[in-house]
Amino acid sequence: MTGDELREKYLIFFEQKGHKRIESSSLIPHGDPTLLLTSAGMVQFKPYFTGEAVPPSPRLASCQKCFRTTDIGSVGNFKHLTFFEMLGNFSIGDYFKKEAISWAWEFVLDWLKIPKEKLWITIFLDDDEASRYWREIGVSAERIVRCGEKDNFWGPAGETGPCGPCSEIHYDFGEQHSCGPDCSPSCGCGRFLEIWNLVFTEYYQDAQKKRTPLPRKNIDTGMGLERTATVIQGKRSFYDTDLFAPIIQRVSQLTGRKYGDNEKADRAMRIVAEHGRAVVFLIA
Repeated sequence: MTGDELREKYLIFFEQKGHKRIESSSLIPHGDPTLLLTSAGMVQFKPYFTGEAVPPSPRLASCQKCFRTTDIGSVGNFKHLTFFEMLGNFSIGDYFKKEAISWAWEFVLDWLKIPKEKLWITIFLDDDEASRYWREIGVSAERIVRCGEKDNFWGPAGETGPCGPCSEIHYDFGEQHSCGPDCSPSCGCGRFLEIWNLVFTEYYQDAQKKRTPLPRKNIDTGMGLERTATVIQGKRSFYDTDLFAPIIQRVSQLTGRKYGDNEKADRAMRIVAEHGRAVVFLIA
């Protein structure tokens, strides 16, 4: 499955679940002084979450172009990008945790055919409700890991805005990539790759970091196109997928260096490919 096919498959799946497909907004946010660049799929929907505007549908789905300068120092590794595409399904005061969890699992297992035994779940520390829903659809308790706010509380996008606890789906590349006996999805080693984040958006955080309940509970999810393409194409890194391989090949031609011969040169080529792709979208 190509990256383009994955993008379309995701949007069709959620259209079948009653979601209205929304086009990606610009990388330059419109009317949002809290952000320089669009950093998440939910940015264009912030007014809907806060009740300042009425959405065209209570269920929305998009593939949003995103840019995060916070990850610029990590470019070249196998987990972080500055520019990426975020597949997302959103509920504006409609469905909540149970449906979001069930549909994510259905898409990953039935539509993407990712083996169940390769997947792990993380939840926020005290989110017993999310844990119960994951177990109800067949995830074993030992595959559900509780993590703190650093790992499993999302937002806001900017200094203020909607936020909430989250639950993530992680792909396991295998014990051969483990960093030790205590390795888990919350670990920063190369064994696990987060592919989907389900954010249970129920708070608004102000400039003093005070959180108050939103008028309605909402769902904001994000499945990274590049990361998920890595998994379904059987690759170790998104630089090996069809989304990046042609750029790497062109860098190789221009430099006369073969990708895969030297790790230092390989990382440099990955950085050039990532920045080249990112700059094209920023200019556009």
